[in-house]
Order: sequence, then structure tokens, then C-alpha cells
Amino acid sequence: MNLGEHRGLFEIPEDVAYLNCAYMSPQLRSVRRVGEEAVRRKSRPWEITPGDFFEDSEGARGLFARLVRGDAEGVAIIPSASYGLAIAAANVRVAEGEAIVVLEEQFPSNVYPWRDLAKRTGAKLVTVPRPADHDWTTAVLERIDGRCAVVAVPNCHWTDGSLLDLVRVGKAAREAGAALVVDATQSLGAHPLYVPEVRPDFLVSAAYKWMLGPYSLGFMYVGEGYREGFPLEQTWLGREGSEDFASLVEYRDAYAPGARRYDVGERSNFVLLPMAMEAMRQILEWGVEGVAEGLSYLTGLVEEGAIGRGMRAIPAERRVGHMIGLGLDPGAPKDLAARLADEGVFVSVRGRSLRVSPHLYNTQGDVTKLFDALARHLP
Repeated sequence: MNLGEHRGLFEIPEDVAYLNCAYMSPQLRSVRRVGEEAVRRKSRPWEITPGDFFEDSEGARGLFARLVRGDAEGVAIIPSASYGLAIAAANVRVAEGEAIVVLEEQFPSNVYPWRDLAKRTGAKLVTVPRPADHDWTTAVLERIDGRCAVVAVPNCHWTDGSLLDLVRVGKAAREAGAALVVDATQSLGAHPLYVPEVRPDFLVSAAYKWMLGPYSLGFMYVGEGYREGFPLEQTWLGREGSEDFASLVEYRDAYAPGARRYDVGERSNFVLLPMAMEAMRQILEWGVEGVAEGLSYLTGLVEEGAIGRGMRAIPAERRVGHMIGLGLDPGAPKDLAARLADEGVFVSVRGRSLRVSPHLYNTQGDVTKLFDALARHLP
């Protein structure tokens, strides 16, 4: 892909270097148009039929399944990553004294439910320290053994993009009899992550980052061993036969097939689902591998620029291609991100890293603008 050739698909002014997709993606013009039409649709509720409560949700389920190369029966529609992780924590089997493995400085949504579960069950929360060589995979594998009940990790660390090899981690988890729970919010859509290879028990992702979708929507893939578990809520849409509105008073114990029991209530969001579907279609048209290749080139330029300035950078062999963390010294301004934003350069500071996360709307010029601004604000 040519750098910046897709910028026109987004509404980004030429003087803005938005290198912050890990914070929130810009909205595609096509997604905005779909959303505007969807909002207008609610003004004409007589045109919304009972079948519409199912058509978009099944369409979105199928598109997400294509993204992860799984089966649509394993896909649930959720409002957030934390919702999906709460479902996972409610369904995995954990006994007193067993271990739940997480990463140091992992995103809170994938820590709080495990802290709570450990407290309630007497399990032990094992936090893997940040490895000096950025090799999270080896560090995690060393802590998976016969006393491990859950491995709850991301595909990459949210502060700096350092990578976990989920294929190897998943294999080790299965051999130990542990559940693998993956928060893919910071990778899905920009880094290849495929269910047949990783074989997660639960995989969740919010839609508003690398999936280029709307806020307050996400998706969860559930492995076959957990598709008959306990949902967080008893939504009528999750029950068998709910397509027949006239018979809803005939209450049923049976759930809809697959992972649909885990769907959030009011899953048939007539605005958010069409927007998410349009975004997923665009990603599938590009191909996740193509996105990853283009973004790897950009973060490679960032790594090269950082080394030239004497900054520490997560090396390419230890990170994903769409995100890179640059180490900040103690003397760096605490308001560095705000200073850069004042110059039209948008990045994030997360933990001890300046996190740079481009997408296909960025160019080499955006990277140059970043380092020109850094030269003015870093000692």
C-alpha cells in the first residue's frame, strides 16, 4: 500500500499528524454516512420490522467471524471489552490456590475482573513483570504450569506495542489445562490474529480502535467449550425462538444457538451495528495483512527516527507493526502529549512510553512532523 493513499477516506486535515489510533480511530467517511442514515431511520420506526432486529446482528456476527477466521456461531455482540471479559471471568473454572496470569501494567479491563475472581475463589493473581528484553512471550510461558487456571493477556501490550506470540501461549495454556482469554482491542484489524491458530477460549475486542468502528460496541469470540455457559444478563433476544414476537410471552428456557446467549441486551443497535459493519467491510477489503504491512513500514520509520535522536524504542522483532513505544526519560515534560497536540501532532503517553500508533491515513511527512516537534520539547 502507498503511504497516505487512503487518507481521503477519512476526514483528517492536512496539517494534522494523527498518530494516535490506539487511543481512538478516526471515523471513515463511509462509516459516518452509514451512521447518519441509520439515525434518520429511527425517525421512521414503522419501517423497522421484527426481522431487522436480527438481520444486522447476524451480518455483523458474520463479518467479525471473517476477521478472525472463526465460525459465526462463536461470535457474541457486546458493548465493551470489559463486558466480554466479565463474561469470561464468570465462566472459567478456577479453584483455590490456582493461578491467573496477567501482565504488568496490563490494561485495567483485563485485570480488574481477575483480581475480583481471585479474591472470591482464593486463586492467586500472578503478574508477569515487564521483561527487560521486551520478550513477553517467554516471560509468560515460564509462568504457565499445572497450577495455572487462566491466562488473561493481550496480543500486544497497550502501552508500547510489545508482542505476545498467542499461538505459543495458547498451546502452553491448553497443555496446562488453563483457559486462554485474549483482549485483542489493541490489535484486531491491524495485526493478523486468527482463531484456528490461537484457539482462544474467549477473545474480546472493542470496535472503536483498530476496527475503525463506533464507540460503545464490541465483539467476542467464544471457543466451543464455553458456548453453553452463563450470560451476564437474560436478554430476550438471546432466547430460542425470539424471532416470533407474537410468542414472546411463551417464555423459553432454551437459549439461541452458539454464543448468542452472551449478546448484550438491545444488541440490535440500529445505528452502531451498521457503522461497525461498514468499517469491517473496509478492513476486509484492505486485508489485515496489507494493513499490517503498511503500518509496519511507518513504525519502522518511527523506530529509525527515535534511534537517531538517542531515544529507546521497542525493536521491530519484539512488537506489532502498528504501534511502537518510545522510552521517555524522567526529565521528559509531564505534559508532553499536550505540547505535541498544540503543534498538530497527536500521540499518547502510556506508562513510561510515548506511544505512536499510525494508520493508513498517515505519511512519512507525519513522522517527520513528530520528530521535529519532539526536538523542540525533549531535553
